[in-house]
Amino acid sequence: MKICVLVKEVPDAAVEKRIDPSTGRLDRSGERNLNPYDTHAIEAAMQIREGGSDVEEIVAVTMGPESAVRALHKAVSLGADRSVHLSDDSLAGSDVAATGYALAKTLQRESPDLVLLGQQSDDGECYTIGAVVADHLQMPSLTQVIKLDVEDGAKLRCERQAEYGYDTVSVEMPAVISVGDAINEPRYPSLKAIMGAKKKPLDAVAAGDVGIESDHVGEAGSQVQCGDFKPPPEKAGGEIIEDEDTDETVEKIVAWLDERKLL
Repeated sequence: MKICVLVKEVPDAAVEKRIDPSTGRLDRSGERNLNPYDTHAIEAAMQIREGGSDVEEIVAVTMGPESAVRALHKAVSLGADRSVHLSDDSLAGSDVAATGYALAKTLQRESPDLVLLGQQSDDGECYTIGAVVADHLQMPSLTQVIKLDVEDGAKLRCERQAEYGYDTVSVEMPAVISVGDAINEPRYPSLKAIMGAKKKPLDAVAAGDVGIESDHVGEAGSQVQCGDFKPPPEKAGGEIIEDEDTDETVEKIVAWLDERKLL
């Protein structure tokens, strides 16, 4: 069995998110990391291997700029055997549909039995990339999966979160599974794994290498058009009442609440 795990480089959670007004896209400058939701997908792949299934290899796959190689190194340090980096200037500005198409073309080259990914990215949070990839690959797809077991080496028994509770679904492979963060607790990479990550095989491919049609990606191939983004108005600072005299302070607070009809 070959497992491909889709991963993404995202801005660090501590970095303030903003839209670049010149491009209409998310400003991705500053510190970036591996999407935390994808670490659960890598852990799920590792647990399938360690659970006794015959896993030939685990391959981390990403689409992104040159810097995204760091996300792949992190994925390898967490257990992936090798990685594939799809990077091409023609891909810049791709929406979810175009990105899903490009990733699917890259995955076709790998012919995986199972594709895993986190249920969402920490930046766009669109939740839909797995379904788009599955549609192009003509594979069954499940989302919000919180339990995953391999049966007879050819089927998956999945438990997924739903609005009314939980669904238990049997799916034949090959399949695309988006896992929720409740599925497991990702392991920490060892120092040896971190140091050896850059030595693991990394296949850098361009759009033409995997048969991506240029009019299907980038801004020209995207159906979503960004509008005029403006930052929200700044909030006025709150009133601070110093506790210098207890009686006077209480009177001020009561008056402030009464003025706003909160009493």
